[in-house]
Amino acid sequence: MTRALTRGAFIALAGLTAATVAACSPPAKDTPAATGTSGTVNAATATSAKDLGGMDALVAAAEKEGALNVIALPPDWANYGEIIKGFQAKYPKIKVTSDQPDASSADEISTATRLKGQATAPDVFDLGPAVALANTATFAAYKVEAFDKIPADLKDGNGLWVNDYGGLMTVGYDSAKVPAPTSLADLLKPEYKGKVALNGDPTKAGAAFAGVQMVSLAEGGTAADPAKGIAWFSSLKKAGNFLPVDPTPATIESGQTPVVFDWSYNQVGVTAKVPTWKLWAPDNAALMTYYVQAISKDAPHPAAARLWQEYLYSADGQNGWLKGGAKPVLFDELTTAGTIDKTAADALPKTGTVTIPSSEDTDKAKAALATAWANAVG
Repeated sequence: MTRALTRGAFIALAGLTAATVAACSPPAKDTPAATGTSGTVNAATATSAKDLGGMDALVAAAEKEGALNVIALPPDWANYGEIIKGFQAKYPKIKVTSDQPDASSADEISTATRLKGQATAPDVFDLGPAVALANTATFAAYKVEAFDKIPADLKDGNGLWVNDYGGLMTVGYDSAKVPAPTSLADLLKPEYKGKVALNGDPTKAGAAFAGVQMVSLAEGGTAADPAKGIAWFSSLKKAGNFLPVDPTPATIESGQTPVVFDWSYNQVGVTAKVPTWKLWAPDNAALMTYYVQAISKDAPHPAAARLWQEYLYSADGQNGWLKGGAKPVLFDELTTAGTIDKTAADALPKTGTVTIPSSEDTDKAKAALATAWANAVG
């Protein structure tokens, strides 16, 4: 999951339509939880707040730890800056350290492995689905209080991982530098020579992975079989139009990357600095992918890690993502409960039925990309 572009709210998605298609020193000791009905419980083994004696006990244990390490959370990515501030305001005794904000999902796992046993290791992960599903052995099972309200197909049944927020895969472009694309075939034309970038390596980055899936759908393939998407990007490279540069706010502002495949909630943030930045998506390929939350089984602050998850799946956390232009996994539940931020909800793009790749789709596509992407695109 390359965290490269400026993140922001959905502020200008007019015209984006989609038709129906089927992140040294020894580790801190695990904080003994407050006494519940079962006596003293180790926070690292708690699978719910109830195991620790309830939310008040979880808060007390987390505050005793006094720290939380997060990784790969840029402040402008889906409003994470405000979400972190909200957590700190609610729990001022817990210091949040945000490491490597622009790291990829793969970087999160490698960092946790490298820092295992140290107090600076990540407590929690925010991951693209492909990386998450390949690393479940590194996660600790935990069910937040809202767990039963999350659709079954958007979570692991034991709480090892849970989807959290999603966005539509889109093509962003600088209308002052390139013609407005109306089809993927347009991007193969000479006008786009050396100008089309994918946000990351699809074998490592969630945004790029979903970009290949979206193209596959648009080209008549499926989310599970990215062959048509790989073939299209291969054609893009052969045409001299593929730009092997990870886009950043700087590359977009400078005009180095005038066309970018990325999440809609990333793309719209670009318009604040590049007013001519527009969004487009193929009418037959509305693809939405959720990012995944998980707790590291080696978290140096296991209680704080669990409290962070509780916050993210509370109305405050879910509305935080919504304000950042992402669709929270509890969107329907918040709507029914009347706790949703209606203004932010109304700002989301209107689409037909979207394709949300299943875990099986992700596994199959990941395996295919691992063997075919380097040979076809490099």
